[in-house]
Amino acid sequence: MASESDPMATTAPSRPALRVRADARAWAVVAAGLGGLMLLALLLRTRELGIGFWIDEGLSVGISDRPFGDIPEALRKDGSPPLYYLLLHVWMQAAGTSEEATRWLSVLCALLAVPAAWWAGRAVFGTRTAWMAAVLAATNPFLTQYAQEARMYALVALLAIPASATYARALAMGGSVAERRPWAIGYAVALAAMLYTHNWALFFGAACGAVWLFLVAKARAPERRELLIAGAIGFGGALALYLPWIPVTLYQAAHTGAPWSEPPTIAALLSTPARMLGDFAQVALLMAAGAGLATLFSRRGGRLSPVARAAACLLVVSLVTVVLAWVSSQVSPAWAARYLAVAVAPLVLAAAAGLANAGRLGVAGLIVAAALSAGDRAPDDKSNVRDVSREISASLAPGDLVVATQPEQVSVLSYYLPEGLRYATLTGALSDTGVTDWRDGPERLGATTPERDLAPLLDQLEPGQRVVLVTPIFFDIRRWRAPWTEQVRLRTGEWRQHLSNDPRFAISAVEPILPMERRPNPVQATVYVKTGA
Repeated sequence: MASESDPMATTAPSRPALRVRADARAWAVVAAGLGGLMLLALLLRTRELGIGFWIDEGLSVGISDRPFGDIPEALRKDGSPPLYYLLLHVWMQAAGTSEEATRWLSVLCALLAVPAAWWAGRAVFGTRTAWMAAVLAATNPFLTQYAQEARMYALVALLAIPASATYARALAMGGSVAERRPWAIGYAVALAAMLYTHNWALFFGAACGAVWLFLVAKARAPERRELLIAGAIGFGGALALYLPWIPVTLYQAAHTGAPWSEPPTIAALLSTPARMLGDFAQVALLMAAGAGLATLFSRRGGRLSPVARAAACLLVVSLVTVVLAWVSSQVSPAWAARYLAVAVAPLVLAAAAGLANAGRLGVAGLIVAAALSAGDRAPDDKSNVRDVSREISASLAPGDLVVATQPEQVSVLSYYLPEGLRYATLTGALSDTGVTDWRDGPERLGATTPERDLAPLLDQLEPGQRVVLVTPIFFDIRRWRAPWTEQVRLRTGEWRQHLSNDPRFAISAVEPILPMERRPNPVQATVYVKTGA
């Protein structure tokens, strides 16, 4: 036995000290690994930050660039929840309003998705799944695209990660009420944050609720009570937090909606996995993760293990979220692939769990999926408004009039055109160019006429002043058949004809002159000079 004077007895580290050092080394490895994946994500998600804004991004900046307290009221016209716009307002105060500056908020959300996915995978399934989830989050093409857009989709995809993990731990896995309670509280907060970010979080919450009720129905008596209490905490807490905004949501549902959308086809529904996981990566994930999930779901003793049940619940939540949105859009069209952000996280976590249980096939599938996903780039062109504005700006002076027959283009036009111009849409002059008033839109647009709504504005112009008629370019008429877009198409022809028939105005410039190139969300600007009183 070593004596008190024995150097080995005084210098040898104790077991707790060894454990602390081992833990420190382990966390250093985790930090280094996540840092490397975040760096990869940064390289993938900052290649198109400087391209011109499109319609929705102009609205993001227009709504957020006003007093903080005025944002919720402005959103009554727009139809969106307030969280992203409030955060963007604060962000722009510090970073500025350039294309790159405003998009960096989305980049940050997409980067944080990597450690969030690692945490979620570890919390529900274990360390192996954690790394699979982190790799998928770092290379996911959906996140890569919307990291480079000044919209709320990267934020809601980030928030869905803790929402999915806390849901799984609180409701899909076993445990006492005391063990479930912290996770249920976390779920309530995360779900409420999603609801304050995007309205499709309602479908996510409904899908979670449907799966929870199924679990309650299948549970045995002791577990049923625990599930009911945890669900009451999770869903009841989210409802309580969301309650202040519910009157606005109901008003928006009654008066705004998405009149620009048409009912989605079955092909749109079937294409959702490709949109969320990548066109080619989905094949690798379907094969490898599917094999792992099949192994995980193999019943032992007639019941799924807690981990298998969590993976099944997350997979079903993602699928039901999409199906509910699709079915709802058959009745009240509001379908857009970018809204799938609410369903990406549970699908990615379920896929990571499958990969982790597929052995070498899972590792190979992860490598292939990540490589294929990394090759998917964000769009390098979203609109020609910036280019058009640059071409016509030099000929415009304060007091000139800009008339947009597609009202939602005004925010991005006012962002790029010189200051001091006046703006109008089909419904007349605008005092606020930062937000589009979607309330009862098709009805209001259908009631307009150039004689009543355009002619008075033209009469107010002095000889020598200019009016710019900005109209959408209709490459594909099939995309202009929704209630709002059809009215825009019809009124555009009428407004264009009225101006061309007015002998007081002469065309001085057209940009682009011959729009042959099919660009996304294209517009044409025709500049008229008033030559007579």
